[in-house]
Amino acid sequence: MFENRPAQTDFAAPPAGPAVHPRYADLPDPRLARRLTGEDAAEEQGLDPFERVTCRLHRRWLHTCVHSPTHVVAVSGYRWCRDCACPAAVAIDQLTGDVRVTCTRCGRVPDSRATRQLVRTCRASVAAATDTSDGDAVRSLRRQHSRRQ
Repeated sequence: MFENRPAQTDFAAPPAGPAVHPRYADLPDPRLARRLTGEDAAEEQGLDPFERVTCRLHRRWLHTCVHSPTHVVAVSGYRWCRDCACPAAVAIDQLTGDVRVTCTRCGRVPDSRATRQLVRTCRASVAAATDTSDGDAVRSLRRQHSRRQ
């Protein structure tokens, strides 16, 4: 009934959270790894892939890779101006959370459900990436800073 467990001596380490998929185990941000794992599982259960705040392909927060050409989906209107039939650019201010989508040809905001969805998920991605309530973000930033020195 009771297991013999060694006493925890590293109080700075976070408690073991949900299992992280091996594909994400090498990521420096444990919150990102857990979120990717969770969204992968949720997608298998029916989550709309365009509702993700992480990117399975790039293994990043959505707002950090949404500018990639692989995120343009003309059929759904995702990062696409239907009036001009060309990709839309995405600009994200990570300090304010402001997200702007504009057509690369006409300069207008594509008026579509997909554009509104993209703005909403990018804002949620910025918020999730900067949430420090669990302490993992601070540890992740410290690791990144120490690698640069």
